[in-house]
Amino acid sequence: MIVLKNERDQDCMRAAGAIAATVLDEVCTFVAPGVTTKDIDAFAASRIKHHGARSAFLGYRKYPCHLCISVNEEVVHGLANQRRVQFGDIVSLDVGVYYHGLIGDTARTVAVGGCSPLAQKLMAVTERALYEGIAQAVSGNRVQDISRAIQQYVEANGFSVVREFVGHGVGRTMHEDPQVPNYVDGKKSARLRPGMTLAIEPMVNAGSAAVRVLNDGWTVVSQDGLPSAHFEHTVLITEAEPEILTCCDRIASVLRAS
Repeated sequence: MIVLKNERDQDCMRAAGAIAATVLDEVCTFVAPGVTTKDIDAFAASRIKHHGARSAFLGYRKYPCHLCISVNEEVVHGLANQRRVQFGDIVSLDVGVYYHGLIGDTARTVAVGGCSPLAQKLMAVTERALYEGIAQAVSGNRVQDISRAIQQYVEANGFSVVREFVGHGVGRTMHEDPQVPNYVDGKKSARLRPGMTLAIEPMVNAGSAAVRVLNDGWTVVSQDGLPSAHFEHTVLITEAEPEILTCCDRIASVLRAS
């Protein structure tokens, strides 16, 4: 069942989104050669607490970390550990927070000091694909319009969209209806209506779309070992243009109003 958010819920999600975006910015700045993924997770935990929120990931389906940290060929759901990120790595950082009972969810892939031309193009294409999808997140369209825009942009640039993991509705729980695939799956999809809130999140592989889950039960990697990138925003469907809720430059004004 799709849950439409009322004005109060929307205001709370704006606040949660602003916190998630600010934490993501802070974590991206913290990432540097030699830092362990456990250090990154601990830093994220401290910043989430500083902003008066709590992690939406820690304990969710028994996930053991405060954010998802996925390095190079890791697609999503990477676990924090003693691994040190190195110059040339790319790191996908996925932040979800609860604030006043609602969730903000956002992700970005960053280079550690610098990266290969392939990885740089992969990140640029994935981020642009996110905004191609968001542009279609307007009332009256269907979810598949978002999916089609993402898939067409990614594949036109020679990359692959992951099939096994998709975007989703988000609000009081992490995964609500509807699912938001990054490809057209041929199924009839939901009509977009004002009050819907979606986590739109292309996950894009440099090579094949095929993935597998490691023995830790969480970390998803590209099957061919080539790099992967992940970008995400929480988006509100309105009567007019889509509203991106996970924009950090809004945090001061949004939190004052919440």
